[in-house]
Amino acid sequence: MKPEELAKQMIDFNKSTFDNSFGMMVLLQEQMEKTTNAFIEQAAWLPEEGRKVLREWVSTYKKGREDFKKLVDESYQKVDAWFASRKDRPGT
Repeated sequence: MKPEELAKQMIDFNKSTFDNSFGMMVLLQEQMEKTTNAFIEQAAWLPEEGRKVLREWVSTYKKGREDFKKLVDESYQKVDAWFASRKDRPGT
């Protein structure tokens, strides 16, 4: 097996592992979001300003998670494009 084929398999394995782990993290964060929202609704003592802060906190985590996933996906696409360009080269 050529070193480039081995490297491609390793990258594919890493991407698959990342996607699965990230999916589990998303499930955990979504469950935490539901729990936080339930807390916000049931905490009559919590002032509206505090509710707003908690909602913004959840929103910030969600946006950060989505931005991170987008960057990682773009990076894997670049790696895939690099491997594809290597296949097109004669002698590789």
